[in-house]
Amino acid sequence: MLEILGKTNFDFMGKRKLSFAFSGVMVLLGLIAIVQIARGAANLGIDFAGGTAVQLKFEQAIHIDEARKALESNGVGDAELQEFGQDNKLLVRVKASTTIEEKTAERVMAIFTKEFPNNKFTVDSSTEIGPTIGKKLQEDALIAVVISFAGIIMYVAARFELRFGVAAALATFHDVLAVLGAFYLLDKEITLLVVTALLTLAGYSLTDTVVVFDRIRENLKSRRRDSEETTINTAINQVLSRTIVTSLTVVIVLVPLTVAGGEVLHDFSLALLGGVIFGTYSSVFVASPLLLLWPGTSGQMMKRN
Repeated sequence: MLEILGKTNFDFMGKRKLSFAFSGVMVLLGLIAIVQIARGAANLGIDFAGGTAVQLKFEQAIHIDEARKALESNGVGDAELQEFGQDNKLLVRVKASTTIEEKTAERVMAIFTKEFPNNKFTVDSSTEIGPTIGKKLQEDALIAVVISFAGIIMYVAARFELRFGVAAALATFHDVLAVLGAFYLLDKEITLLVVTALLTLAGYSLTDTVVVFDRIRENLKSRRRDSEETTINTAINQVLSRTIVTSLTVVIVLVPLTVAGGEVLHDFSLALLGGVIFGTYSSVFVASPLLLLWPGTSGQMMKRN
């Protein structure tokens, strides 16, 4: 494989206090975001906050920018639009907070009838998502995250040691909270698609962490005379090129998707992009240093020798 850095000898463990301080801030921001989401004070999509989704099929193609401008000029500015070009279909999603006196679906149809009189349409579907359903979706999303972290601990603990499993789970939890906190700070909309991205990045972060842990485990067995800190540093340096190349490969795909993927995919790809960055960082500066805080069987074997 390509080694873009060659042989390195960086003292990653020596920077663990700084990394823990930075990570602590990001985790705190993520926890604040969770509290605000639970209170309904964050920028929630209609999946969680409730609202209306209307899918229309036009006789002629309609440009999404023209449709958005028509809605904004008629008082429905906070709407999420998704077009299906081949079928001339347009999906309009409006949060409950923007609903006015008449029903939102009827309001949207009236606007398009007025603004595009020569482009007739039919209603494919119209769905109202109430606050009760939104609350249930929030609970289901939280359960999915908890189950995924429990699975991470069991998988890594079975493959390595319990402390490796806990460290991997904490690092992955850190990544999810960091991205969620960044989204809250940027006032990005939290939707089910963003939750999907968070679960996806949890899998990516775990994979990257396991590669680092695998080399650490090998070195703990073969370099017993070295201190555990030195052994972990050596292991990270040995897989550093692989880690960077893997992350850059994913970033090369996500950057154009974030920039030119359209409004619907923008937040999803942005969450993945942030997750790759934080996941790469946490594998080196969070998961690995956590092993030093919890001496395990490997460390005890070295001390006896």
